[in-house]
Amino acid sequence: MQLLAKWHAYYRLTRLDKPIGIWLLLWPTLWGLLLAGQGQPQWWVACVFVLGTVLMRSAGCALNDIADRHWDGAVARTNKRPLATGEISVKEAYLVAIGLSLLAFALVCTLGWQVVLWSVPALFLAVSYPYTKRFFAIPQAYLGIAFGFGIPMTFVALQGQVPAVAWWLLLANVFWSVAYDTAYAMVDREDDLKIGIRSSAITFGRFDVLAIMGCFVAMLLIVGYVAQVLALGWPFWLGWGVAAAQLWRQYRLIRHRQPSDCFKAFLENFWIGAALTAGLAVSYGLGGLA
Repeated sequence: MQLLAKWHAYYRLTRLDKPIGIWLLLWPTLWGLLLAGQGQPQWWVACVFVLGTVLMRSAGCALNDIADRHWDGAVARTNKRPLATGEISVKEAYLVAIGLSLLAFALVCTLGWQVVLWSVPALFLAVSYPYTKRFFAIPQAYLGIAFGFGIPMTFVALQGQVPAVAWWLLLANVFWSVAYDTAYAMVDREDDLKIGIRSSAITFGRFDVLAIMGCFVAMLLIVGYVAQVLALGWPFWLGWGVAAAQLWRQYRLIRHRQPSDCFKAFLENFWIGAALTAGLAVSYGLGGLA
């Protein structure tokens, strides 16, 4: 039973019990794979990025808990995390993070030296993000860069270059991350104020709802611009429309700033990413993997 309890603690440390983070990291990566591969990314490249997404998100969660171990116990949403409760030691958490990162790096090494070079700043972003909450007024923007860095990497892997559309997509992901993670931060705002952690929810203050909706609109406009540049077909615009229609739902959930509804709004960003990804895939004719 002790072994089972330990494995369950590792499971919670890497947040595999809460897959929304994997999806929010995976959706922009899939955008990059579909666009860089023109709907037919090489199967091994796709496998590396999908598996790498799961591994690095899990490693990032462990690193985040290490960085926040002195604060998590004071926040209602995080006080049951295994480092906060003492179920896992800091050394064990480091070993998990390093082990998962090494596995991800081994996968990246199969894609060539250019992708390996780009993986260095990607790793730096993942390691440094948890500490931006100490001094950066909007750490969610930094998270957006970290979560979207798979986009330029997919273009490097499939095209050997990073065109302008990749950077536009990365910018779109920054706006999206600020939107959904501000809703997430609204859940912890009172606790964060007490312990001195910074977040966009605190920075935006009474303009938080307006800022979230503005970021959603900016994200959709940028993605729409990329679609126009690439002359994507009507299936993409159908997916784009489905994603846009969900903004009303987001507004209704966050407008009263109730923590449970804000958290629900955060979770429902899964469907925004899914709609855009489905639109891209169908626009390319679901040609399958090469």
